[in-house]
This record gives sequence, C-alpha cells and structure tokens, in this order.
Amino acid sequence: MKSAGNKRVVLVTCGSADEAEKIARAVVEQRLAACVNRLEAPVHSTYWWKEKVEASAEYLLLIKTEERLLGELRTEVARLHSYEVPEFVALPIVSGAENYLEWLASSVRPATRGRRTSPRKRNAKR
Repeated sequence: MKSAGNKRVVLVTCGSADEAEKIARAVVEQRLAACVNRLEAPVHSTYWWKEKVEASAEYLLLIKTEERLLGELRTEVARLHSYEVPEFVALPIVSGAENYLEWLASSVRPATRGRRTSPRKRNAKR
C-alpha cells in the first residue's frame, strides 16, 4: 500500500438516478474525476432543512479525484445539480494500491506547468 497524498473521494447525493448519471458522466468527460461510482439503489437520507426534519431517497456518487481539482469539481457539480445546497464532501484517501493511485493520477486532467504565451502574442510588436 502506498500513501495517497493528494487523492480524494468526494461524496455527492442527487435527487434522481438521471441526475446522478448526468453529473458522473460530465465530471469524468471533463477529466475532473478519474472514476465515479453511482449507487443504483437509493440511500435514505434524513436531514435538517428549512427549520424541519426532512427525509428522501437520494442517489450517492463516490467521485475519485485529486485535491487540486476540488474547486473546479465543486463548481461543476453545483452547475449541474438541482439542489439549492448540494452535498459536496471531500475525504482524503489515506492509502491505496500503488497501481490504482497511479491510474487515478493519470486519468484526471494533467496539472498545468506554467503559462505559455502564444506565438501570436509574443510577436505582436513586430
């Protein structure tokens, strides 16, 4: 087992299976996540909302990503989500199989390494 460092699992609950699928597909396609597990059976949630106890069936996503992508991932989940206050809880991955952690790192959007000026801008004063 290897230390996971910056790897995270993000919990997101959704109001429908369709919404869960839409969010899962979008964040993987954008490479904000390496993998998203969707629980097909709803979880039963009990929570405090607008001064009373509520209960509902929700669909849970387990999103595997890196810490550096959490802000962008949170923004995308909020954009696609139907809830006024969607759940977004990031948990550290303490340890994992080395080959899995390497796959996770290679499957998300690569880190940018310094900004490059386009040749057009660099030569604009000619």
